[in-house]
Amino acid sequence: MKTNHIGTFILAIVMLGCSSSKITSSWKAPDATNKKFNKVMVVGLIKESDRTLREKMEQHMIGDLKELGYNAVSAYEVYGPKAFNNLDENAVVEKLKNSNVDAVVTIVLLNKEKENFYKAGGMMFTPYASRYNRFWGYYTTLYDRIYSPGYYAPTTKYFWESNFYDLTTKELLYSVQTQSFDPASSESLAHEYGKMIVANMVKKSVLLKQ
Repeated sequence: MKTNHIGTFILAIVMLGCSSSKITSSWKAPDATNKKFNKVMVVGLIKESDRTLREKMEQHMIGDLKELGYNAVSAYEVYGPKAFNNLDENAVVEKLKNSNVDAVVTIVLLNKEKENFYKAGGMMFTPYASRYNRFWGYYTTLYDRIYSPGYYAPTTKYFWESNFYDLTTKELLYSVQTQSFDPASSESLAHEYGKMIVANMVKKSVLLKQ
């Protein structure tokens, strides 16, 4: 393998490792057809202890929707953290319609798990050619990997679900579940999530550029 090929391969691995979020499943209603919506509201369902995370998740999703040309707003900013408490479905729908909202995207934190993950000492990816091209390179690479002490590092997993509803028909048009593993920050998590979900909705023709 040539040196420039090795560099390209390493770069690809690094870039893949930068993303902490992935889609585990997604669904689109069989009879769903793309239509122009007047206003899309992004609604985060996240515990009050993670209020900052909720704000960031809503704002990044809004930004990504606006890039497509949609008029998108935050439920938190418009109504506050407890806007829909003690209301039934009809009251909520009426409240949204009074704000000219005709579509809703939810961002729900289904679960958040914290655990200690054992990281073996010296564990790193080394391309095949650089490991086996020379005996000493191979020996030292494997020696460090085997004999370096390991340690326990705290990690956090987020399990998310987002649904897209047409308020005119009250029907679910799209649903997606994702996992986020140990994001660098709430900012990077929100940025990744918004981009990923909106891109998937475009891919499935749930959303189109306005």
